[in-house]
Amino acid sequence: MNTHDTVYACIDGLATTHAVVDGACWAAQRLRAPMALLHTLQRPEPMPPVGDYSGVIGMGAQDVLLQRLNTLDEERSQVAQQAARRMLAEAQAHAEAAGVPSPQVLLRHGELTDVLLEQEPSARLFVLGRQHRATAARKLRLDYRVEGVIRSVRQPVLVMTAPDFTAPRGFVIAFDGSDTARRAVHAVARSPLLQGMAGLLALAGEPTLEMLQALQDAQDHLEQAGFEVVTQIVPGVPEQALPALLQARGNMLLVLGAYGHSRIRQLIVGSTTTALLRLCTVPVLVLR
Repeated sequence: MNTHDTVYACIDGLATTHAVVDGACWAAQRLRAPMALLHTLQRPEPMPPVGDYSGVIGMGAQDVLLQRLNTLDEERSQVAQQAARRMLAEAQAHAEAAGVPSPQVLLRHGELTDVLLEQEPSARLFVLGRQHRATAARKLRLDYRVEGVIRSVRQPVLVMTAPDFTAPRGFVIAFDGSDTARRAVHAVARSPLLQGMAGLLALAGEPTLEMLQALQDAQDHLEQAGFEVVTQIVPGVPEQALPALLQARGNMLLVLGAYGHSRIRQLIVGSTTTALLRLCTVPVLVLR
């Protein structure tokens, strides 16, 4: 495989797996790129330790119990690998039926972010599924694995937010005039992924004259690259205004720049990128 050429579908067997495979097929065909199906097996948590009851249950009983626990750990690992291989085989058959020739199948061990960093030299796009984590009543947090990947890798990440994927008819770029947003615009202009699709540059809040000029420059840049793009000022904060805009338009893809603020500020006030990934119901393309 060529450097920075492969679309990686990162599947985990959870609710968004079908969307991840379908979204990766769509992206690979538009990019005319090879596709790989990747599943990571995290090392299982060790079984609870057995207390030292040898004085009560007899000499040697401790060793027998520990041996049984080790056997259970091995059986758990074998079952997980068998399930992973079956899932990958089914995903491979689905991708081939969708028109992707000979997708590569990869089964790796370790944390997802570490595995993707190892694959990054050959990656053009990573496709992941979002899984919500409930931390309190009515409060959902973004899956730490997705956030960890987006904060770590340099290649684009396409996040599936729903169990099913439908090819988008257009895209919305969340634009705020920042350097991060401008880089996202330039990345869209260079890539064939969204070529031929209707585009919208959406700016949430009350823009300054400088932001309006940056918005016009972004529109001009995309039009020079062959896109048909309009602009829209949306009242309200991005975390509320943009999901509502996307829901009203339907069947769109959201394009974001990744984590434009400093790490310290993210820790203090949170991140618009993380909030939009958590709240949106359409696929989200995150660009560095």
